Amino acid sequence: MSAMEAVLGHLRGAIERGDYAIGDKLPSEAELGRTLEVSRPVLREALRALQAMGLTVSRTGKGTFVVANAVEDPTFGDYAASDLLEVRRHIEIPVAGYAALRRTPDHLDRLAHLLDRMERETDTTAWVAMDTLFHLTVAEAAQNPVFRRVIEEIRDALARQSAFLNELGGRREQSNREHRALVEALVDGSEQDALAAMSHHLDRVERTLTDIVRPRRPDPAANGAPEA
Repeated sequence: MSAMEAVLGHLRGAIERGDYAIGDKLPSEAELGRTLEVSRPVLREALRALQAMGLTVSRTGKGTFVVANAVEDPTFGDYAASDLLEVRRHIEIPVAGYAALRRTPDHLDRLAHLLDRMERETDTTAWVAMDTLFHLTVAEAAQNPVFRRVIEEIRDALARQSAFLNELGGRREQSNREHRALVEALVDGSEQDALAAMSHHLDRVERTLTDIVRPRRPDPAANGAPEA
């Protein structure tokens, strides 16, 4: 568990227990930093994650306030996660199929280059930027400008979601493998394999989001505790 995940878990738990009630203002960044003994950047990442989860809202010049005591539907930029995923399924899965049929050697070269860079990248911010570019390039390979325009419209939300999943769900390596499977389907020109690869990718995105929003509780029996 990273320092950010530990801070996020602490603050999320405090909100869900009611230590901070709806309407309450969280302590200042300086006070939280001292109490939790973490750096300002780590704390700010955790606070951004709380806001993406819909638990808090930041009010300029006033601080961070609790607006919910349970995570329902994270928000990325202007879009709720559920809305974003619904649209992605209706757009990106067929886009992958069209891309398999219409891609050019230039599209394949660009995707392969991007994927190679992503597999070597260790910086989350740089990886996220390439992730959104990867999905834009797949849309370009479908050779329908409307598809690219739709992906461009949700690009910021995709980047925010990608960063969120990488920080809290450790998605980067798994996502690289899913991207690799998609590129292989495009190289083969297999519409069905491309559809399946993109569908699997979005399934895993949804599963990781679900695990973050509703984390599995430890099984007492698994820890040797007596069963009720």
